[in-house]
Amino acid sequence: MNKTPLYEKHIELNAKLVDFADYTMPIQYSGITKEHLAVRESAGIFDVSHMGEIIISGNGAEEFLEYITINDISSLEPWQVQYSAMCFEDGGIVDDLLIYKYPDYFMLVVNCSNTAKDFDWLMAHKPKDVNIIDLSQKIGLIALQGPKSREILNQIIDIDINKLKFYRFEIANFDIFPCTVSRTGYTGELGYEIYADNENIVHIWDFIMTAGSDIIQPAGLGCRDTLRLEMKYTLYGNDIDDNTNPIEAGLGWITKLNKKNNFIGKDTLEKINNSLDQFLVCIKMVDRGIPRKDYELLCNGEIVGKITSGTQSPTLNSGIGLGYVQKIYSKIGTELEMLVRGKKLKCKIVKPPFYRKGSLKN
Repeated sequence: MNKTPLYEKHIELNAKLVDFADYTMPIQYSGITKEHLAVRESAGIFDVSHMGEIIISGNGAEEFLEYITINDISSLEPWQVQYSAMCFEDGGIVDDLLIYKYPDYFMLVVNCSNTAKDFDWLMAHKPKDVNIIDLSQKIGLIALQGPKSREILNQIIDIDINKLKFYRFEIANFDIFPCTVSRTGYTGELGYEIYADNENIVHIWDFIMTAGSDIIQPAGLGCRDTLRLEMKYTLYGNDIDDNTNPIEAGLGWITKLNKKNNFIGKDTLEKINNSLDQFLVCIKMVDRGIPRKDYELLCNGEIVGKITSGTQSPTLNSGIGLGYVQKIYSKIGTELEMLVRGKKLKCKIVKPPFYRKGSLKN
């Protein structure tokens, strides 16, 4: 298994480690609920160095990204981040990703389990005037998330972090250690993601932990999942994959069917845009129970959908989940049943997100 540059830090903190997408990663330190609530109320620090980073450069880089991704790259300014996805010709999702526009190149941040697949997909469509480099093994990534994350960074970073806007990024330094700091995250809270080379990311972790010693909690993949679920942030391999398209997954807002340039999958997505038969919805339990992947959803005894992700929400103290249901049953307020080991438990479709009190845009 691969280890991130912060592996020894996890050992020192007695993290519970698991195998995740060919990496040994911390699932939790002090407990998923404690870490989840720390991010909601104060601050949590995540090692997400397993994510993939792919650099796109060259004269044709922007035109290439317009063709290979579904959002509108032409609207992206230097030092801005964009959430997007890549699709196959049939509309299925290759991966969802973040695109960072530097003055001279782009950086794609992709799901770790898809890095090799994404790189091959990009290379298969690369024109001659585009350069593609996979730097995933050379870049470490920390996510500092929570309403007090700005307070921590203010003490130790050499830029005015108060001025960094949502989905923007800058080059900064922690003492002598350079990084890219981005106001992005996967939690629904005010937060930052920090990219640096493998050696520097270790020092940056130490700076952050020292500065936030009284208010920060190391956080693992367990609460990363519960936090993103409360916000209806999709997870590739669960809620989206090559058999789902971005429109039925609720990602129509990044699917720019009217953008000037064509993109892979556009023709198919235009055809199915008004004829979809299922949608990804938020499911909240009425009866006591926890939605789990592949649990069936019923209406009047008929199977009408299936859970793709689920958990017990630490913030709401209720079982919540995401799932695809047939279009006619996808209206908010619809009451369904979830089949759990032969028992039918009541649940209902609710408006996203589940959690609405986050500090995301503060």
